[in-house]
Amino acid sequence: MDLNGKTALVTGATSGIGRAIALELARDGASVIVSGRDADRGEATVAAIEAEGGRARFVAADLGDLGSVAQLADAAADADVLVNNAGVFGFAPTADQDVASFETMFDVNVRGPFFLTAALAPKMAARGGGSIINVTTMAAEIGMVGAAAYGASKAAMAAATRSWAAEFADQDVRVNAVSPGPTPTEGTLAAMGADGAGQVSATVPLKRPARVEEIARVVAFVASPRASYVTGATFAADGGRAAV
Repeated sequence: MDLNGKTALVTGATSGIGRAIALELARDGASVIVSGRDADRGEATVAAIEAEGGRARFVAADLGDLGSVAQLADAAADADVLVNNAGVFGFAPTADQDVASFETMFDVNVRGPFFLTAALAPKMAARGGGSIINVTTMAAEIGMVGAAAYGASKAAMAAATRSWAAEFADQDVRVNAVSPGPTPTEGTLAAMGADGAGQVSATVPLKRPARVEEIARVVAFVASPRASYVTGATFAADGGRAAV
């Protein structure tokens, strides 16, 4: 398989899209470092990977805490693949956006992955290369009412993707982004409600939401040597929403 002998770190891998990504990378042969804040859910993800014959371990981390980010970077110093998936989101009209949740979104969605990448990319380069994937969102590409702060945080990661691709290309570290469309998970349903999620899904040309496995397969392709000539790209896994 494409990732045999490789180690992959997936942040926010204890549920939703991140969990699906961790499982998919393990199926492709990677030894997966499952990271998140909830130890019970993390160990459950590890157990699911091992039940399929894969290899994984859990490392607790809070991407909103730079000390925790530094500890995660040390624990995952051997990562050949980094998937910056962990994120928090909230939806509010701009005039109603509170400062605390605004700061939390940027701490977790931008500052944490920025400094995790800063720690791990040079180590990848020293070992001969690697692959970094930033999970963004279609809200970074299109205007969505109530998503100004969240969309801006993910748009920052899309911009960082392009800059990092330029910065690390000569060290054979590829950096790309995957931009999911509406994907029902525990987190998105809690934030938007079933009605809100359904309304967003109705705007997608494919007329349905994504399954977490569909997003994970795109990430696995981008992480793998099959995408060896791809860097600085954003893959829209959004059912055509950003294009129409």
